Amino acid sequence: MKIRTIKELLDARLIVGEDFLDNEVLYACGSDLMSDVLTFVKEQTVLLTGLNNPQVIRTAEMLDVSAIVLVRGKTPSPDIIQMALERDIVLLSTDNTLFEACGKLYEGGLRGRPDDSKC
Repeated sequence: MKIRTIKELLDARLIVGEDFLDNEVLYACGSDLMSDVLTFVKEQTVLLTGLNNPQVIRTAEMLDVSAIVLVRGKTPSPDIIQMALERDIVLLSTDNTLFEACGKLYEGGLRGRPDDSKC
């Protein structure tokens, strides 16, 4: 699924990463526990989270996560925006809850990893 489609399905606001909206993601993961994300997420994943701190960007960078969606209308600080910009990570914000956002993406055809992933 293209990141642009994720943005549309979630009625999300683009914060940074316009040049990467046509990139494909294969999987989605919704979590506020970055330890779970580190354990189960692989590249070409969109991360949905309510966390709004630099650790989210650092975790995404380590795992080559394509995009981060902040849920519940969260707006990142300028330093988080700059971190995402420097790392070519798409950063979106949606008013949906984590549950609603994951449900909409699932309904739209995006799934979690089918192998050993628990995320």
